[in-house]
Amino acid sequence: MWEVKVERALTADERWDLVDKITKEVVKVGAYKPGLRDALASLTVNPWTGIPFAIAVLYGFWTFFGEFAGLFTDGFFVRIFGTHWIPWLSGALEGLPDWLFTILVGDRAVFAEDFVGDPCFAAGGVLTTGLFMPFAVVLWAVIALFLVLAILEDTGYLPRLAVLVDTVLHKIGLHGFAIVPTLVSLGCNVPGVTATRLLETRKQRFMMIALLGVFVPCGAQIGMMEELIPGLIGWVFLTLAIGYLGFGWVLNKIWPGESPEILMDVPPYRAPQWSNILRKTWSRTRHFLMVAVPFVLLGCAIVMVLYATGAMDTIASGLEGFLAAVFGVPADATASLVVGFLRKDLAIGLLPIDAMTNYQVFISVILLTIYFPCLATFAMLLRELNWKEILATLGFLIVTIFVFGGILHLIGLAGGWY
Repeated sequence: MWEVKVERALTADERWDLVDKITKEVVKVGAYKPGLRDALASLTVNPWTGIPFAIAVLYGFWTFFGEFAGLFTDGFFVRIFGTHWIPWLSGALEGLPDWLFTILVGDRAVFAEDFVGDPCFAAGGVLTTGLFMPFAVVLWAVIALFLVLAILEDTGYLPRLAVLVDTVLHKIGLHGFAIVPTLVSLGCNVPGVTATRLLETRKQRFMMIALLGVFVPCGAQIGMMEELIPGLIGWVFLTLAIGYLGFGWVLNKIWPGESPEILMDVPPYRAPQWSNILRKTWSRTRHFLMVAVPFVLLGCAIVMVLYATGAMDTIASGLEGFLAAVFGVPADATASLVVGFLRKDLAIGLLPIDAMTNYQVFISVILLTIYFPCLATFAMLLRELNWKEILATLGFLIVTIFVFGGILHLIGLAGGWY
């Protein structure tokens, strides 16, 4: 323990002399010998080696994501719901009035002997499709995503990824930290919006929230895409990434405010602690279930009420010409666009894929992603943004839908893909 008695104020030179004296006594200086962790740390922040490494990490994640989710969904729950639960439920509730049977179970035509298709998605009822989608499809995709995200956090790779993408994101007024809410939003947009508090300025937070609400699909949507349109999901993500960067650049030019440089501490690589990883994964998954499942059930109920009362046919007839002219979307997809306000994953599951061309499915999925934040995310926008920013976000969303969707429609017409 050093004890220094000072009878007068030290000059600057005397203070530094005292610091040097203490340092020589307590600091041991030796030759620095970089190890494997140091070499890996340098390689993963250097663009020439870090970008291929990041691509390899994302490829590994996507492979694990597909295999893990597919194992539980196709391997177990499609059989449980399609072979056992849904047929049993339809028989047990056969005596209900048509309108109540439609809401709880689904269209009776799905259970006819000549029906060809997957009853898990086609039924549409609250107790059939409403339970199948969150617990049999979405849950396992979300668990896979949150598990990988927790591993990347615990090992110390996320800060290095932030450094790596800083140059690109700074071109659109953000910085490397923006990768954190972006990745979190791939699990659920609600915590992703909360994670924007990491960003320093009001401009960056507004821009990030606007881009998350429009161009970043949540884990529930990704799970539905992986299950229903695995061949198109790469094109969907490429298109959304182009929109994310392009519209982000426009927002940066027109929205006032500052975009400071990144300043962050990059920790050393560490072996992950599985107790931490499991705790983070469980906490985030539980939050997702509490937020998502009620809205999925509510969305199913609303859609089936619209079908049971004939209101959906009226809405489809009114919007058919508009949707076809502006976006090239058939009237059968109207139900999905209506329910997209409640849950986008449910909306994707309700798309009549068998009655649409690949390009119509592609445009419909893009529209549902950029369409409107789900109610849970919109509630977060009300908490995080002021009235001016909320109006600007809604205006940005409307412009994006018509500009981006219209451009994709014109590309489809020019390419003859309808």
